[in-house]
Amino acid sequence: MGLFSRKTTATATATTVLDAPAATTSTDLAHLTGDYTIDTTHSRIGFTVRHAMVTNVRGEFTDYHGKLHLDGSDPAASTVELVIQVASVDTGNEQRDGHLRTGDFFAVETHPEITFRSTAAAQLDAETYRLHGDLTIKGTTRPVVLDLEFTGSAVDPYGIQRLGFEGSTTVDRTDFGLSYNAALETGGVLIGEKVKLSFDVSAVRA
Repeated sequence: MGLFSRKTTATATATTVLDAPAATTSTDLAHLTGDYTIDTTHSRIGFTVRHAMVTNVRGEFTDYHGKLHLDGSDPAASTVELVIQVASVDTGNEQRDGHLRTGDFFAVETHPEITFRSTAAAQLDAETYRLHGDLTIKGTTRPVVLDLEFTGSAVDPYGIQRLGFEGSTTVDRTDFGLSYNAALETGGVLIGEKVKLSFDVSAVRA
């Protein structure tokens, strides 16, 4: 995303022995402008939801792809697209995962994908950015806001330019038609309505 700038507080000294790539700062992002794809082997898209009113269940999606256009000179011109294969949901419990794939939740046979497409981007401060976009789950599209932190840029040992960022947003699952629940004998419900979506992403220049 064009969203990325990170200031460095480190200063070079006369005793520096090794030549290392300069850290990216808020004034030298133009050279990072370009198209990137998500490196799924070094990224994670996860979620957290309250269970039985007392603890959290965590899961992730293991099959997805995404791309971004970074405009290092004009962050607002950056864009992001993400497509998730819902059947890849993994909470570490096959029975629960199977239930999540049914019509009670994601209905993967008729709605196999979750998509996100950005509509606007803004820089909040030196390291924090806000991404607005449309999130579609189970055929329903809602606007969401995702706060991001740029975690760095580097050229890896294979000569590939990488960008890293992490972020999160919270959505109400019932807004997307995922309304299944069960009452507890002690009061309350089995599954929380608020779901935290988290992103830990490494993107490589296309």
